[in-house]
Amino acid sequence: MEPRVKHSWKLTEKEAVQLQQELARQVIAEDRLADVQYVAGVDVAYSKHSDKLIAAVVVLEAESLNMVDSAVVEDNVHFPYIPGLFSFRELPPVIKAFQQIKTAPQLIVCDGQGLAHPRRFGLASHLGVLVDLPTIGCGKTRLLGEFEKPGSVRGSMSPLVDHDEVIGNVLRTQDGVKPIFVSVGHKISLRTACDWILKLAPRYRLPETTRQADQLVNRVLGGDG
Repeated sequence: MEPRVKHSWKLTEKEAVQLQQELARQVIAEDRLADVQYVAGVDVAYSKHSDKLIAAVVVLEAESLNMVDSAVVEDNVHFPYIPGLFSFRELPPVIKAFQQIKTAPQLIVCDGQGLAHPRRFGLASHLGVLVDLPTIGCGKTRLLGEFEKPGSVRGSMSPLVDHDEVIGNVLRTQDGVKPIFVSVGHKISLRTACDWILKLAPRYRLPETTRQADQLVNRVLGGDG
């Protein structure tokens, strides 16, 4: 699976911010989903022993949530650690992993942010624009924004707000379990994004896309001497 939009990854901090601002104008925050048969999950982790990072892509059947395809790519870190610009560190190996999968997804869930980002262009939005597919940002933690705690039962949610703009929802995926932070990545509405995260998280706090990608990354890191 090849990206539809390509750009250089050798950028200064200023150039990266400018590119985010330009590409953010291409984000579509409404439903453009086709019939979703396969959903991809994306996760990235860093080696504790080197400057390597591991990117994993898993593809699950939407109905059964069984994994049908996966790819793992190890790469060196080529962009500095700068808050708000993580996608420039993490997306190059993610793109390489997508190039290896044989089963094309119709929806992608990222372990990270979409519009819930200072420039409304987190990793999920960046990836969505590059591959031209519906994407969801699903973060374990908040990057920015204020919210009131959602109700304690599964499906409860409250808006995540930054400067009077709703940038995501704080969603409870299991009764009495810490909520997660869902935001639009690309080509999907916030309501539909939350519906999909609940569908993908029938038993655990995190959606199966994230859980299975994370497990794949950890298996690789487990052998990282």
